[in-house]
Amino acid sequence: MGELELVNQSNTVIIHSVFYFYGDAATKDLSIQVANDIAANWNEAHGQVSIKRERFHVSFDIEGLYTPDLKRETVWYNDNPRFNFFRIEEFSVNHISFVDGLKCNTGYFKLDNLLNNSTTAAHEYGHTLGLDHPELLDIRGKGAPGIMYPRGTICDPEYQYDFNALPLQPGGTLNPYTRKVLQTDIDDLKLDRLSFNRKGFAVIGDFSSIYHEKYLPFI
Repeated sequence: MGELELVNQSNTVIIHSVFYFYGDAATKDLSIQVANDIAANWNEAHGQVSIKRERFHVSFDIEGLYTPDLKRETVWYNDNPRFNFFRIEEFSVNHISFVDGLKCNTGYFKLDNLLNNSTTAAHEYGHTLGLDHPELLDIRGKGAPGIMYPRGTICDPEYQYDFNALPLQPGGTLNPYTRKVLQTDIDDLKLDRLSFNRKGFAVIGDFSSIYHEKYLPFI
């Protein structure tokens, strides 16, 4: 979720999002790193959008804050569209990171999904802005996978875990580290359809307002 700001002087639309990270695996350094990873991935596209017949550059302003003492009520009653709340833990149900639906502002990150220049956080951020997984999950011959393709996607060998693996065999599916934000991902946000107020601000996404308790491994 985020708040858009139209800056007419520079023909830029800035998407502002702030992530509040809590949980036993969250740290100040990790919070900054994850926010930087999201911004780097989405800004790498150098996206553009036409709004009211004007061409705008799309810029993502992402901030990550470590909030170990985050109160449930802060999440439940938040009404600031820039704020997103994610728990970070070493263990997650189904062993994956997830958000609480499309166009949401809450979710749960599995720690190892966030390390070593992963694209997981950028992928989940796309969900908070309203993007779903593509319907066609066999993209052989179509080049670099967009950011919203999920694990298990069939792709060209250079984007697999193992270049030599056969499709759908061990190592023969999308390595999420190879995903990139493309102009098509920016297009799918449909920023031109948002309603901007007189001050040039608009909201993308919605409030899910779910505070997550820590999941414990099954014994």
